[in-house]
Amino acid sequence: MSNKIYKEMTDEELKKKLFDSRVDYQKMKLQHSVSQIENPSRIKYTRRGIARMITELKKRDINI
Repeated sequence: MSNKIYKEMTDEELKKKLFDSRVDYQKMKLQHSVSQIENPSRIKYTRRGIARMITELKKRDINI
């Protein structure tokens, strides 16, 4: 997802998406350590998406 999509989300939607992404990320890491997953690069993109969401939430806190 691009940064534009995160900017258009409300705070509550963004927090929910962040929570869901973190849960998915932990599951992918565990599954990857136990067995090989189909697309290991998805771990990297999920981690980057989490960082983008955290950055957007912090920007909103500073600007308010």
